[in-house]
Amino acid sequence: MSVCRFAATCLHGIGIRLLLLVLLVDLSVLVSVSGYKVPDYVIEYAPIIYLRSDDPFMPSDIAGHIVHTRPFLGFEPIPETEIGPLDLNNLSSLNRYGNGDGKGKGKGKGERVYLTSIDNVTSNPLAEWLLGETPDATTGELYNSTACAVVVVESTESKEHQLDAFYFYFYSFNEGADITQVLPPLNRIFPDASPGNHFGDHVGDWEHNMIRFKNGRPTGIYFSQHASGQVCDWDDDGCFSKKGQRPFVFSARGSHANYPSEGSHVHDEALVDIADKGRLWDPVKPAWFYKYDPDTDTFVSADMGTDSGSGDGGDGATYPTDWFYFQGAWGDKKYNDSDPRQKTVPYFGLKKYEDGPTGPKFKHLVRKGLMPDEKPKTNLMKVMVRWYLRLYGCCLHGINPWVVVLGTLLVLAAGAFVVVFAVIRIRRLVKRRWRQRKDRLGGERGVGMISDMNIPLLDLERVDDELES
Repeated sequence: MSVCRFAATCLHGIGIRLLLLVLLVDLSVLVSVSGYKVPDYVIEYAPIIYLRSDDPFMPSDIAGHIVHTRPFLGFEPIPETEIGPLDLNNLSSLNRYGNGDGKGKGKGKGERVYLTSIDNVTSNPLAEWLLGETPDATTGELYNSTACAVVVVESTESKEHQLDAFYFYFYSFNEGADITQVLPPLNRIFPDASPGNHFGDHVGDWEHNMIRFKNGRPTGIYFSQHASGQVCDWDDDGCFSKKGQRPFVFSARGSHANYPSEGSHVHDEALVDIADKGRLWDPVKPAWFYKYDPDTDTFVSADMGTDSGSGDGGDGATYPTDWFYFQGAWGDKKYNDSDPRQKTVPYFGLKKYEDGPTGPKFKHLVRKGLMPDEKPKTNLMKVMVRWYLRLYGCCLHGINPWVVVLGTLLVLAAGAFVVVFAVIRIRRLVKRRWRQRKDRLGGERGVGMISDMNIPLLDLERVDDELES
């Protein structure tokens, strides 16, 4: 009996130790181990990027970005004593503080968590981490940073085996549009503007390409560009170029918008991006690889073979996954107008500094086509600029834009006057007709009442006699 008790006690103790050991293991690592291997063609067809030759903002280490930022709920810092040290394995823990959209919608009173730069983003020179790492001039590799995350999403609805490979590129700083790079004649609105005056800057920048594969063969590619993007059929050599099987992507200065060719590219109706064959970057050297299942919202680390050429990992490699679920912004909140760092572009209301972006999870990973299903939002200003430029091309060429603006305002004022005058006239007419109808109905009602009265004839004659006397 004593031997049995001793054995049971030993087994019980061993069981407790094993349980404690399991609890001490990083759960994020356990979840990451999926056994899924990314197909070789995801690497074989991976894009190659030409960074703009004079772009000071290079690809940045994703993990290093967390080190140089501090979480804020809007403009209020979250106490460090509550959150402890942050990294890519626990970043989603910030969601409990606020996962709204920053505009009053969502949980956390509609506020959003912002990874806010510890360093002043207006200092000169800028902190080195904001500038990123320059790729090797020969190989295009990064040696001290991982700035690319490859996420594959397999479709369960297509009869063919469809796989969308998203190549996400990270930069710690986005430099907005140069105010001098505006289509004519709108550039005349800012005659005193000088090159280097940018607006639309923000901390953190996620860009991407997506290649759709069917049965292992690429069918098309998507290029992210600001609020929208561009697509090319894979066999359309006039749309984009390749090096062997790998497509070339041209990154615009500062904004890092991706284009299928070098040169000038118009975005947001009137702004101009310029891309060229500058520094070559091979984003998968190194990169992290993942598989995302939208049906179960499961994001797992994926294996790559040792012959993949990715320069990172290999079979059995695990990459951090928790950061993917972070619902906040990867940069500062747009500064208030009262903040001395904030500036406003005259007439158009554009801001010098904007909100930081959300992460890859919110980049439309599920799509029917190559373009995101959700169309980018527009506003009245964009619509007016679009129509003005169309009219300028056919009818307004050579006319100063201020003359057009003043003329448009006069026409609108005249139109408003005509509308108001017409409304007043119609109102008066309606009231007069209503009164006439009311009077007519009242008169008819009075005649009817008299005809219905039974007045004896003798009484009427007596009244007449009295009046005559």
